[in-house]
Amino acid sequence: MYWINGQQQNTLIPSDRGLQFGDGCFTTARIVEGEIDLLPWHIERMQQAAQRLLLPAVDWLAFEREMVCAAESIPLGVVKAILTRGSGGRGYSPQGCEHPTRIISRSSYPQYYLQWRERGINLVLSPVPLARNPLLAGLKHLNRLEQVLIRAHLDQADAHEALVLDTAGMLVECCAANLFWRKGKAVFTPNLEQAGVAGLMRRRVIALLVGSEYQLHCVSEPLETLADADEVLVSNALMPLLPVNNAQSWCYHSRQLYDFLRPHC
Repeated sequence: MYWINGQQQNTLIPSDRGLQFGDGCFTTARIVEGEIDLLPWHIERMQQAAQRLLLPAVDWLAFEREMVCAAESIPLGVVKAILTRGSGGRGYSPQGCEHPTRIISRSSYPQYYLQWRERGINLVLSPVPLARNPLLAGLKHLNRLEQVLIRAHLDQADAHEALVLDTAGMLVECCAANLFWRKGKAVFTPNLEQAGVAGLMRRRVIALLVGSEYQLHCVSEPLETLADADEVLVSNALMPLLPVNNAQSWCYHSRQLYDFLRPHC
């Protein structure tokens, strides 16, 4: 089900710059008992992305209201919210684009996440690296071709998710999730200043670690750093947190950190 600028419909004008150039941003949220988990953070994320992408003024009250309405009476589901620059301009120029497009959709919750939380998942290295681009790093913008290619390769592999490096060979994230690993009481997550998406569940995990017995480190490390990890986790707003059994040829049996975080995610 889709709503475009508050109207239930499934037709988008072909000149919309989200379609023409991937000119916009989005967020994907989990519905729990008719409410959107982390709603204020989702709105904040979109506001920050709109500012960095120089989008025209957005009716944020309408945007939030439409997200909330899409979640009403749904026990468990997914809301995806998209902002595009709208239509206008000539070529790449955004001049004349004054009315951004709001697109809200609702879909069923991926049931396999429920199974993976109990069973754990396996990771494989993607052959597709992420380009380093600090201007867009951290944003969930609409240009997702790298992820499409990563997913296409993952579909051919015997794994649930993909480990993704950047063009400098450093760990960044997974195809659709952020990455954490633990060594003793030290917890690590990739630095996202050059590439990757700063996920909201990553933000929640980081907040939960503050003041705990664990020490968090944001690092730029190669794949081999996972070889001596005690535990590996992945997160996103829908999963929301999954334990990893295997990454490449390395196996992980501990769920110490996962058991600490899971009740709060």
